[in-house]
Amino acid sequence: MDSRVNRRQNLHPHRPILKIMLLIVTTALVALGAYGLRLYSQTKYALNSTYQGIGTEDGSAGTVAKTIQQKKPFAVLLLGTDTGAFGRNDTGRSDTMIVVVINPKTQTTNMVSLPRDTAAKMIGTKSFNMQKINAAYEIGGSKMAVNTASALVNVPIKYYLTVNMGALEKVVDAVGGVDVNVAFSWSDPHVGTYKFTKGKMHLNGAEALAYARMRHADSEGDYGRQKRQQQVIKAIVKKALSTDTLKNFDQLLKTVSSNMQTNLSFADMLALVQNYRGAAKTIKSTTLKGHDAMVYPGPASYQIPSTKELQRISDRLRTALGLSTTPISNQNVRENRANSEFNWDDPAAQNYVIYNPDL
Repeated sequence: MDSRVNRRQNLHPHRPILKIMLLIVTTALVALGAYGLRLYSQTKYALNSTYQGIGTEDGSAGTVAKTIQQKKPFAVLLLGTDTGAFGRNDTGRSDTMIVVVINPKTQTTNMVSLPRDTAAKMIGTKSFNMQKINAAYEIGGSKMAVNTASALVNVPIKYYLTVNMGALEKVVDAVGGVDVNVAFSWSDPHVGTYKFTKGKMHLNGAEALAYARMRHADSEGDYGRQKRQQQVIKAIVKKALSTDTLKNFDQLLKTVSSNMQTNLSFADMLALVQNYRGAAKTIKSTTLKGHDAMVYPGPASYQIPSTKELQRISDRLRTALGLSTTPISNQNVRENRANSEFNWDDPAAQNYVIYNPDL
């Protein structure tokens, strides 16, 4: 494992993603036909610039992917990079990874957050490399992040959507702010001087970023932060699908085109608006839960998901995709088996050893 990278990662403050199907935002506007040919051309030009294939898609920049053309359910990995927000401008790791399954037949969307400190085998490195899953983006970009997440939960993931955190405030402001239901009153100097009061609140871009970024004042720590990320994502989707977004279309389009990369083509996005839009009405969410552990060699603090928990998440996602469930068998399962003395029922942090199969 690359302990040097792990130490460097721990120096950076946590920054959540609040990126959601921004493609739905802009293409929905096109479908409404509010500005006719001018709007269509403007949107197509901007979104074509966001396309970057990684070899997992079954289409190209100018065509509709077979999966989407045939109106089949599919999985997409949402990635938020911790660059551009709060003064950051380095490459960095992905701050949050969310696997999303969109099923037009059942008209449902399932979201599963993968905590950034989850142990995972990096898929695509020349030699064995198992470390925190958010390192995949830093090492091999969106392609390695997709392949690593896919192997972790045993689910085929063809598409990705990567958004720079620097775009968050502009996106939320462009949709007119978001409405959230605050679970408890809090303030946290780590994310600014904002104060949040229990109950319904309307947040602007800066407030939404602070709301989803906080973890120090939450008794659930990073898991509570992930719940708030998903909460704001749902709120953005709701506002994005309303016609109120039209008045800030130019601002939203500029923000999207300069802060997003995806292997969904413009043609894919149009097809999504036409055939998948109903799936955004019902959004279900959960998080892959891990056990606190001090991992060796290192040492470094990790989240280790049990085999049972990995199976739960895999079953949920595969069922949402219309696939049969299958016993999960990956490097995490093999490592769990090797750490036979690890007590999964003990909530206290324990030692956990990564066994390199190449040695």
